[in-house]
Amino acid sequence: MEAPIRRFVIGTVLVAAVVSGAALWAAQASLVRPLAIPGEGLRIDVEEGNNLSRVLNRLSRQGVIQWPRLAVLYARWRGETAIHAGEYLLPQGSNAMDLVGRLNRGDVTRYRLTLVEGWTFQKALNQVRSGRKIVKTAQGETAEAAAQALGLAGESPEGWIFPDTYIYRSGTKDMDLLRQAHKRMQQVLEEEWQARAAELPYDSPYQALIMASLVEKETGQPSEREAIAGVFVRRLNRGMRLQTDPTVIYGLGETYDGNLRRADLQRPTPYNTYVIRGLPPTPIALPGREAIRAALNPEDGNSLYFVAKGDGYHHFSATLAEHNRAVRAYQLRRRSDYRSSPAQGD
Repeated sequence: MEAPIRRFVIGTVLVAAVVSGAALWAAQASLVRPLAIPGEGLRIDVEEGNNLSRVLNRLSRQGVIQWPRLAVLYARWRGETAIHAGEYLLPQGSNAMDLVGRLNRGDVTRYRLTLVEGWTFQKALNQVRSGRKIVKTAQGETAEAAAQALGLAGESPEGWIFPDTYIYRSGTKDMDLLRQAHKRMQQVLEEEWQARAAELPYDSPYQALIMASLVEKETGQPSEREAIAGVFVRRLNRGMRLQTDPTVIYGLGETYDGNLRRADLQRPTPYNTYVIRGLPPTPIALPGREAIRAALNPEDGNSLYFVAKGDGYHHFSATLAEHNRAVRAYQLRRRSDYRSSPAQGD
């Protein structure tokens, strides 16, 4: 090869190498350059069915990312083209590689929703449907429709939702979260049923769930759960009526105005345990694990009665005479600071 030709070839290769190197440097720089994100961060909603190219092109039109095609090529090289639906929060300073990684891993924004022990199913349903970024469905519009969707058609859904804090992502459907809480209750009830004490007056785990709901509603102080369960179990074993006010209130439904009267205790409803014998037909609230455990492992003893003392605790009695004295002491002469639940920190 003659010298001029050799110099031309060498020069061409060098120029190509320089150009390629410059292009590679520019590509790398664009991938690590911070995206146009405001100080509070950027929220990105990715719907089901979207792909990486579509999301990046949308962000390019919004002026967030400058070279969306390059980011797609980077994702292909990394094997990270698959993305997850949901809501993402990109903090200021994020670059294209951060964005691709988050979309591929599914680092979506998470929300928290708490269902509280002692709530009714309807209140829990309302809480779920009011959750941030929860998608409301027709199945969740009523308790009856939700019960059918949970596989409880013709049955009461009361008590079948486990009270806990649930973490979910944007776009979660109300019934998906309820199904999760229902499955959790089934699991907890089965676990506690397997660890139950002997010779309990329950024919099924469902009856234990009913009892647990009574314990949940009667307990202002967690340390008394087993003692209250013990009273109820002994009364059942002796054929005594349970005579617990929360069942009366539940039976009154929307007619209850916050004031439980003597006439209410005598009003027949399927839930009025001053009138009926045995357990009510369904739970009356959402019981937590501790209440379920107490119902299945009641405290031994001889007490058959209890009355609220006004400080959040109860006085337990073995005889009716002792109970009547306690009622006169704690109920008929209520102090000005009387309360049925413990004070904060008790």
